[in-house]
Order: sequence, then structure tokens, then C-alpha cells
Amino acid sequence: MNPVPAVKTLVIDGTDVSASSDQTILDAAQENGISIPTLCHLDGLTEVGACRMCLVELKGSTKLQPACVTLVEEGMEVTTQTPRLQKYRRMVLELLFAERNHVCSVCVANNMCGLQDQAKSHGVTHVRFPYRSPALPVDVSHERFALDHNRCILCTRCVRVCNEIEGAHTWDLLGRGVNSLLISDLHEPWGESDTCTSCGKCVQVCPTGALFDKSKVGGKERKNPDFLSYLNDMREGLR
Repeated sequence: MNPVPAVKTLVIDGTDVSASSDQTILDAAQENGISIPTLCHLDGLTEVGACRMCLVELKGSTKLQPACVTLVEEGMEVTTQTPRLQKYRRMVLELLFAERNHVCSVCVANNMCGLQDQAKSHGVTHVRFPYRSPALPVDVSHERFALDHNRCILCTRCVRVCNEIEGAHTWDLLGRGVNSLLISDLHEPWGESDTCTSCGKCVQVCPTGALFDKSKVGGKERKNPDFLSYLNDMREGLR
């Protein structure tokens, strides 16, 4: 039998909370109604700490820690909202906008975008960094869906949902740093993939307009990543 996780008591934004030792700071905060911004996180998928939007301050440490991959500890004191954190989060968002070609007014996800929502909530009205303006392609080879590399923020939600939920592992990342690129199979056009099941899960969990349904372009239908919770609940019920 697996040992039962110990219960830890900690403080988040001045509130005493409890959580099991296998939970993260983000888990504990969400269970207690404390909001921490995220982009790469999605309930039902493993955490990767890619976007760094969930950085928090820990008492006794000068380093900012990502709440989604930092396990709770007994007596831990966490602060989620400070001028320092707001500064870093705005910088992260500005760097994301500068790295690719996020022109909201002509994006299929305009007003339905996680990146745009975070920019609004953090008061990002301009970008202080030089735009890289990379020449990136749009893959429309798939019959139903399309991939616009210009909108990708490399959150890997699509990679994880395809691997962990659908079990196809069609998606992966090629390259390193700002030169990383989302690829299907061995860098083949999406429409030529031998592993893609055309389930659309990757499209539903994408927080931006990087992956989209061709038939929904110009419409107002929002994506629905909440289906993951339903799938996981059903799987637990079958065990």
C-alpha cells in the first residue's frame, strides 16, 4: 500500500491553510480560494513550470519559486501578491509578446485568449522589449485544425494532453530557448501525421490562437479545457 501523505500547515497571504505533502503551493492556494495567475498549468495535466506566471515569494528565501511545481512544507509562509511579483509577471508577459507575432486584432483567439486575459489583468499596455518578429509558418495541412506558430507560447499543454490523456504523443518540441518550435511527429506537416487521432484535445487546451479549429474561425465559441476534469473523474470511477 502507498503511504498516506502527511498533512502540512502553511500560511498563504496571511491565511493559515493545510495541504497534503504531495500537493503544490498552487494546489493549496486554489483549494482555499487564493488566486495565482497561470498559463501553462491546467488541472488534469502534469506540471512543468514553463510559463513562470505563478512565481511566489517564500519567507526566508530571496528566490522566487513557481507555485505549480513547489511542494508545500510545514510552516512555509507564502506571499502571492507583491510589487516585486507584479513586476516579474508583467515582464514575463511582455517577453512572450515580444518573442512571437501576437497581433491580437487579427488573431482567431482575440478576446478568447489566456495570454491576452493575463495581459489585461496585469496592466500590460505596451512592450518595452524589442520584438523579434520571427518568420514563422502556419500549418493548415490538417483537414480540421491548424497550427499558427506565431501565436504559440510554448506552454506544452498540447504536448501533455496528447501524451497523457489521448495517448498519441503526436506533439513535441524541437530546438531550445526562443528557437523552440512545436512539431508533430518527426517534424512533419500535421495533416500527414500517422499518430494524430484528430480528437481535438490539443486545440481545446491551447490558451492562445496557436491551435484552432478551422470551422470556428470568425466565431465566438470559446475553447473548453474543463473536459479534462470530466475525463479524469470518469477514469478514477472505473478503477
